[in-house]
Amino acid sequence: MTEMTVDPPRLGTGRLFAAATPSLEAHEETFGPRPTGWHREPLLAELEASGLTGRGGAGFPAYRKLAALRGTYPVLIANGAEGEPLSRKDAALLRHAPHLVLDGLLTVAEATAASEVFVYTTAESLPSVATALGERRDASRVRLVEADEAFISGEASAVVNALETGVAVPRDKPLPLSVSGYHGRPTLLHNVETLSQLALVARYGAPWFRSAGAKDDPGTRLFSLAGDVPAESVFEAAGGTTIRDLLIAGGADPHGIDAVLVGGFFGAWVPVDGFDLPLTARALAQFGAKPGAGVLMALGRGRCGLEVAAAVARYLAQSSARQCGPCMFGLPAMAGILERIAGGERTPWLAAEAERLAGVVTGRGACHHPDGTAGFVRSSLRIFRHEVQAHLSGACTAKRAPHEPGTGYRGGLG
Repeated sequence: MTEMTVDPPRLGTGRLFAAATPSLEAHEETFGPRPTGWHREPLLAELEASGLTGRGGAGFPAYRKLAALRGTYPVLIANGAEGEPLSRKDAALLRHAPHLVLDGLLTVAEATAASEVFVYTTAESLPSVATALGERRDASRVRLVEADEAFISGEASAVVNALETGVAVPRDKPLPLSVSGYHGRPTLLHNVETLSQLALVARYGAPWFRSAGAKDDPGTRLFSLAGDVPAESVFEAAGGTTIRDLLIAGGADPHGIDAVLVGGFFGAWVPVDGFDLPLTARALAQFGAKPGAGVLMALGRGRCGLEVAAAVARYLAQSSARQCGPCMFGLPAMAGILERIAGGERTPWLAAEAERLAGVVTGRGACHHPDGTAGFVRSSLRIFRHEVQAHLSGACTAKRAPHEPGTGYRGGLG
């Protein structure tokens, strides 16, 4: 597993990693005991006022997920699977601030009278969470479950399947989890960072939470910085921070970066002229990008963007659950076309065929894996359109010609 550093918050307000150590004693010295007595409606109102959105990728408002729960005695799941290969923020949080995550989880459990409560995470994070659970008197019913080290293992219905059967594959066209999730019961699943932010909202209130960040992205966020940067790092930054600020904080020279993949492998590329825009869905809409799971993968100058895109597309094709046709056949076909373009094949209709396949697979899978892959392929073709034209003419605008052996791309695509 790649070693990862957690830097002192240099941007915005340092919140999530404020405790000196992961212990309960340090946690309560910093934040005080967990406030108790929350009920559903007051918590809903506070979350709505805070503007907290999910930190797992989709960015769905936290209060709406809670409001959507139907029925009594729901099941609650803290999702720390972090299947995204370049994301390290959830592992950092569970290692350095596990009690903040547990505070959020137990607050929601209390407010909803939850019947069962789970923390679902990878083997790397199990020891720190187990230690934290052992320190608490209010967490005896929280069950810790190991997640597979796989891209698809964190998909919401795959999480429920893993808890039920031990196999982390998505359900085929499931009912909303809020209606029928774990063993048919209403289920609420939140990313672990979302729960840690929720714990702060419950402690300090919506106005305090909004005192950092942007109007349309209040609070702070965790970002995983990877790719062509000095070292993989996790940063806490105020909502609305720019790509340029995060690159500089990570020790990278923005002038040496041609583009940044924002939001992880289901994200979108942002070129140089977007580096000074706020990292919000509204500001980055012109590129089809949003903060998502908080992953930023830098593409250094001299790298061939198409080679990197082809490697990501191949990884996504190999990461499918292979339960439906769009994943089994459409994703490898798209990856193959990007590889042919990156390899210098001059067939003129290749880019159009990749676009066509992206349209064919979108909306047709059992889960959103085909949609996310198609979105990434479309973004790559759009942002690197000049590179596509050059490759189809037998050239490459990067320093290294497309047919020469590559050196690999730091960040672990394989």
